Amino acid sequence: MREISLDRLRTLVAIADHGSFAEAARVLNLAPPTVSLHVADLEQRVGGALLSRTRGRVQPTVIGDTLIERARRLLADAEQALEDVERQVQGLAGRVRLGASTGVIAQLLPHALESLEQRHPGIDVQVAVLTSQQTLQKLADGSLEIGVIALPQAPVKGLAIQPWRRDPVMAFLPSRWDCPSVITPSWLAGQPLILNDATTRLSRQVAEWFAGEGPQPLPRIQLNYNDAIKSLVGAGYGATLLPHEASTPAPESRIAMRPLQPALWRELGIAHRAGNVERATRHVLEVLEELEAL
Repeated sequence: MREISLDRLRTLVAIADHGSFAEAARVLNLAPPTVSLHVADLEQRVGGALLSRTRGRVQPTVIGDTLIERARRLLADAEQALEDVERQVQGLAGRVRLGASTGVIAQLLPHALESLEQRHPGIDVQVAVLTSQQTLQKLADGSLEIGVIALPQAPVKGLAIQPWRRDPVMAFLPSRWDCPSVITPSWLAGQPLILNDATTRLSRQVAEWFAGEGPQPLPRIQLNYNDAIKSLVGAGYGATLLPHEASTPAPESRIAMRPLQPALWRELGIAHRAGNVERATRHVLEVLEELEAL
């Protein structure tokens, strides 16, 4: 079955609006025979007359009225679709899918999203809670535009990965504990612990940090929600090791924060598909890059 061309529908609507083949041709910048051809093609397609001449003026038939009503909606939808796409091409609107860990989402993304809302309110950022490996996989298969990932990572074909920021990992302990001013692996290994599970880069870093002075301790609980971990620390359930961003407020009074010896750092990178980057994605990358030093 042949599709109905929008150009032919546009011609039919113009004839109905102006009551004349000649005027429709002028308005649409078409040759009069082309206008007649468009109408003949539509009438052949629907199997009935769409226009009639009454007192020298061209008017729609009943069938023509039905098609013209639908045509106006189709043409309006097509015009709106083009405007929406043009806004995305210009970076004025669009959807950007971003993957990151819960810690990044809670502590860093709000700053970027607030800045983006002020500058580019038409851009919608959809955030998914993912590990670094999940993020890289989804970037590679095209279901994400941007990922915030732990570094280092092996190169991935088709992806651009750049260093973003470096934040210290600190010890968070119940403030009622008698804690040294600097936390070492040997001291912390003797305390009840709440740690990230083995799926995270931070977990592997922490394991290496403990291994420098002895065996890996067994934590009381493992989970990947940093706010939940800090709540358990505040309740006295155990101590933890988590990154601390300079822009993040000091922990609540029930939690003491101490530096580590040797020092430990959480390094993050920004990943996106290599090559041409759409403007909406570029705007999100720009506000993320501004957080590099915060």
